[in-house]
Formats: sequence, C-alpha cells, structure tokens
Amino acid sequence: MEEMKSSKKPIRWNVFIPCFIVIGGAAILGIVNNEWLTAVTNAIFSWSLSNFGWLYQIVAIVTLVLVALLAFSKIGNIRFGGAKAQAKYSFGSWFAMTLTGGIATGLITYGVNEVLIYFGNIYGELDGYGIEALSDEAAYFSMGRCFYNWTFIPYAMYALSGVVIAYMYFNRNKELSVSASLIPLFGDKVTTGFWKAIIDILSVLAIALGLASSLGAGLALIGTGLSAAYGIAQGPVVWFILTAIITATFTIASVTGIDKGIKWLAGLTSKIFYVLLIALIIIGPTVYILNMANVGLGYWLDRFWMWGFDPYTVGGEALVTWWTMYDWAIWIAYAPLMGIFFAMIAYGRTIRQFLIINWILPASFGFVWFSVWGGTALKWQIDGKADIITTIQNEGAVAGIWEFLQHIPLGFIIIPVIIVALIAAFSTTADTMSTTISALCTQGARHDEEPAIWQKIVWGVSIGLIACIMVAFGGGAQGVDGVKYLAACGGFVVLIIFILQVAAAIKVFFFDKETKKDIQEGTNER
Repeated sequence: MEEMKSSKKPIRWNVFIPCFIVIGGAAILGIVNNEWLTAVTNAIFSWSLSNFGWLYQIVAIVTLVLVALLAFSKIGNIRFGGAKAQAKYSFGSWFAMTLTGGIATGLITYGVNEVLIYFGNIYGELDGYGIEALSDEAAYFSMGRCFYNWTFIPYAMYALSGVVIAYMYFNRNKELSVSASLIPLFGDKVTTGFWKAIIDILSVLAIALGLASSLGAGLALIGTGLSAAYGIAQGPVVWFILTAIITATFTIASVTGIDKGIKWLAGLTSKIFYVLLIALIIIGPTVYILNMANVGLGYWLDRFWMWGFDPYTVGGEALVTWWTMYDWAIWIAYAPLMGIFFAMIAYGRTIRQFLIINWILPASFGFVWFSVWGGTALKWQIDGKADIITTIQNEGAVAGIWEFLQHIPLGFIIIPVIIVALIAAFSTTADTMSTTISALCTQGARHDEEPAIWQKIVWGVSIGLIACIMVAFGGGAQGVDGVKYLAACGGFVVLIIFILQVAAAIKVFFFDKETKKDIQEGTNER
C-alpha cells in the first residue's frame, strides 16, 4: 500500500491567521469574562433558533431525502476517481474511521442521559405533547426521539457534504476544499479570492471552536466519572493531566498520518464500542431492549413528518429548540470539514458505497447503541435499580451515565473501559479534524498528501490548551459555555454554506450533463 507523502506546500495564511486570532481571542475573552461571552453568544444563538428553526427543519428533511435518492438511484453507481479507481482502505477500516471520526463522545454521553432526561421530563421536554413523566408513553417517546435526533437525519448531513466534495475533487479535478463544492452554483470563481477565504475560514472556525468546547465538556465528564467511581476530586491538576493525555493522543495520531495513527486509533476505538455494545446486550435486559427498540422505532416513524417540520410550535422550545435544533446546528457546523475528511478516504468507492458507510451504517449503529444503552437505563430506572433521573437533577445533564455505571454488573471492568473509550473517542474525532483543518489551511491540499506536521501540532495543542484553560478558570464544564455557544453561532453561519452545498448537489447530480456520463460509466461498470 502506498504511504501518504508529507506535504511541503505553502500555508494559506489568509485562512490560518484569522482562524487562529479568533479562536485565541475567544479563549482569552472566555477567561477574562466568560459570563459576558456566554450571555452574548447564547442570546445570538437563541435568536437564530427561534427565528430560523423552520429553516433548520426543512434543510434536515431535504438533506435526508436527497441522500436517499443519491444512494438508491443510478447516481449511486458513480465511482470516485473514475471506473478504474481502486479503493485504498478495506470496508472495515473505512467504516471504523468514518464512525469514530464523527462520533466524538456523543453516543456514550447521551446514550443514557438523553433518554432519561426525556423520560423524567427534567427540563420540560414532554410539556408540549402533554405526556406524563415516567409513564409508559414517556418511555416510548424517549426512545423514539433519540432515534430521531441521533440516526439517519444527522448522518445525512455529514454524508451530503462529503459526497459533493468528493465528487468535485475526484471526478471533476477541483481542489479539496469546501468552496470547491459550490462550483456547480457559482463556477470556478468561488475557489479564488475573498469568498473562498471566507467560506473556508467559517468552516474551520466552526469546527475548531466546536472541538475545543467538546474537549472541555469531555474533561469535565471524565473528571466527574473519576470522582464518582474512584473518589478522585475534580480540579485543575486532574484536568491538566487529562488534557495532556488526550491532546498527546490525538496530536500524535494526526502527526503520524491517516494510514498509521488515525486508522489505528479508529480501529481501537471502534472495537471498544463493539465490546461495550455486546457486553450490555449480554448482561442487560435483552428482551426489554428488543421490545423498546421496536416500539421506539415505530413511535418515531409514526410521528416522522410532524417532528421533522415542527420548528418548536408543537413540541415546545425545551424539546425542539434546545435539543433537536441545537443538535442540527452543531452537526451542520461540523458537516463541511467532516465532509472533507470523508472525501479524503473515499477514493475508489462508489457513491452508493460511500453513503452506506457514511450514512446508513453509522445511523444504524446509533439506533442499536441507543436501543441497548438507553433501553437498559430505562429498565433500571423503572425497576428502581438505579435513580439516574435524580442524579441528573442534582448534578447536571451528563452525570446520569456514572450513576448508571455504578450499578452495572462487572462495573469494575466496564467503568475504566468507558473512561478509555471516552478518551479514545474524542481523540479519534480530534485527530481527523486537526488533520482536516491543517489540509484546509494548505494550498493545493490533496487526499494522498499529509499536511505539514508543525501545523497539525499547532492546531492540536491549541485546541487542547484552550479547552483546559477555560475549564480550569471556569471551574468545570460551564467554563467552556462561551466558546460552546460561539461555535453554535458559527453553525448558524455555516448553515448558509450547507444550504448552498445542498443546492450544488442537486444541480450537479440531477441537472449536469457531464454527471450523466459518469452515471452511465458507473452503470456500464456493473
């Protein structure tokens, strides 16, 4: 297998410098006056969701339908790189990198917590529908809503961005960038000058700030787990040690490249996820898990269109705005750069294979994960084996996972595995994104060339330091609230770019004559 070459191409300073200044400035402002930063960015983000929730929902549904059409029509026969292109990675390695590259710590964190928050109506999520907390219907709703928030719709966003970037790069010989995906709408002029820089700067900022806030929240989450399981008090020393471990892990993986570091770390992380799933299926309430998976899926599908188009008018702000719309904003903020990474490792695959690996399988994995972990948590809460709801009410939205794990059989084995999984999961996402950020800040970046090592180190260390300093100065997870909402505001801005990507995909795949030739070539290949 041919190894990737290290790139010696010049840096795009018009992207690198503005991004670095904004990210550093946000971190400094968060340290000096985090309450002000949080209040301002929260107000802006709340305004965007309240006034444009309808747009987020329409974009989400259109994206889902569009991705399905691409996957199951003749368009899916198109091969990235042409009919003779040979794939570099096995299906197993490919899926491991795409699954763990986009999953971060979300499934572990919310696979238990979100289900129980809905079930207990902790923040008023059930009020809009008049469902009684802790009732049977509350349980059905909890599973169905998590399937809605965490499966086929969000992964369609990543996949759509990736498929249009990959097609323009491999089949139209355009550059590997977010701006190049908009060529079907604006022509080659969008890949030069001011607009190219703006598009790429916004994409980098959204994901870099998002990673910093995710790492900060992850530090607090792991610190809470160490305290709950082993009595290790949270504090700056613990957070700095965790930051050093996580940052070193994902920076080294990024520096060693996709073929070595990222591929290896993704393989390890995915195996941990598989083991955790199998373990809980065996020791958990298996029949209840299967029953709730069925009922939850039916509950979601029965309400698919209402949930899909409700901007908060029916379900209420506590549920729709601060769960679903917030999730959509974050997924969309990440989508352009996740799309670049997915494109970088897709050479030689067909569009159909790409969408199976980047959309259908990750969404199905999310369905199984929430069925197993969320279903088990529901059963234990109902039976009184664990009081996860009270823990969340007293200690915060992400604390429930540790109450759950305190009661799990073989907890002395599973709890440290979970902590390792959290570190590995975030590290895998961070190393893919630090590589992608570095590529976007490099002139003429290619899928078979690694960005400069020093750039990967700078981005990796910067993200780690920002998260750690803000958590330490802010006294925990709330320390990164300002950066978190700033990243979410970035997601609102990136929404415009993402809508343009959707429009570009429609134009290039359904109305472009050259694409029709690629479709025919792919069909003949079969």
